Amino acid sequence: MADTSVKERLLEAIKAAMRSGDKERLAVLRSANAALKQREVDERLDLASDDAAAIDVLSKAVKQRRDSAAQYREAGEAGRAEAEEREIEILSEFLPEAASDAEIDALVEEAISATGAASTRDMGRVMGQLKERLQGRADLGAVSARVKARLGG
Repeated sequence: MADTSVKERLLEAIKAAMRSGDKERLAVLRSANAALKQREVDERLDLASDDAAAIDVLSKAVKQRRDSAAQYREAGEAGRAEAEEREIEILSEFLPEAASDAEIDALVEEAISATGAASTRDMGRVMGQLKERLQGRADLGAVSARVKARLGG
């Protein structure tokens, strides 16, 4: 599995979903594939060889679905929220394992030390380092809030 790219694994999953007749899974996977293709066209990338960009695309798709699920729950639309959450589960199969809170805290401390950050003015440098290591493994908005709190913001 480590030898194949995210895009290749996605294409294999599409084929498997077609063979099994799983229409819901197939629709989610095709939507993700379309987002990857759009990114390739927009930025002239080859996502078969650029897992970081592919993970970025899928991470954004998961974040959008989390936001939608929360909004549906707020509006009393539990069925629609559950559908969004099923899509998150499917897309998450192609993302790296989520970072634990302890790992995130350790990486935040390490990045702050490495950059010599002393105040919230230094957040950009700290987040630049963390983004590389946590992309697709953690909600970077929440990580940013941790960094800000740690730097006294």
